[in-house]
Amino acid sequence: MSYQVNVVDWKQAKQQLKSVREKVFVCERRIPYDVEFDSHDRQAHHVLVIDEDTHEPIATGRITNQGEISRICVVISKRKSPVGKEVIDTLVNIARLNHLKAVYINSSLDAVGYFAKHNFNPVGAVFMEAGMPRQRMACPIRQINFKRFYLSH
Repeated sequence: MSYQVNVVDWKQAKQQLKSVREKVFVCERRIPYDVEFDSHDRQAHHVLVIDEDTHEPIATGRITNQGEISRICVVISKRKSPVGKEVIDTLVNIARLNHLKAVYINSSLDAVGYFAKHNFNPVGAVFMEAGMPRQRMACPIRQINFKRFYLSH
């Protein structure tokens, strides 16, 4: 499988970004549409992965200027490929280019151990987001080391 990883602007790639996120988060994971698409989309840096054979969008993720990594998703048929790791690596590179010292992710509770294995540490108390309990996990840029990825809303 060949694919192209792109850093894109929300305005230019909105339909393709929405296509992947609707499939994964709205349809599969039942995240309400108005929660999935928020005001951060317009200012965030987005990564969009396109399958070079079908020209279809297959993965996406975003990072805010404050270092929040979120909306990482891969269509179900491509989840065994390394494309998710490519999304995360690209988001981390965006953080480095923007001179961020750390990044964070609002993790589901079942993924806290996963992020802890990749040098992320819990910050603050558990909170509710989109009707689900979450734990903020943070990591200094220099310590990030992902070998596999985890879907992250």
